[in-house]
Amino acid sequence: MTALPVTEKIKKVLAEQVSPLLQSHGGDCSFVKFDEPTGTVWVELEGACGTCPFALETLRMTVEKALTTELPEVKQVERL
Repeated sequence: MTALPVTEKIKKVLAEQVSPLLQSHGGDCSFVKFDEPTGTVWVELEGACGTCPFALETLRMTVEKALTTELPEVKQVERL
């Protein structure tokens, strides 16, 4: 069995851990790109999360925390 590429691992964490939580609040998050040299994941916050005044907190405490906890390759998360 081959290991998943980092981008597929990121998408899996977003789909299984992050999206269900954000969807319960009327929002969501989609993967845009991963910059391997810096360990930065770029995402787009959608729905209610895209316009929420707490979007930056959601990005750091929910999206970034889930990804950095699960994947040592990920160092930070930024939004478009």
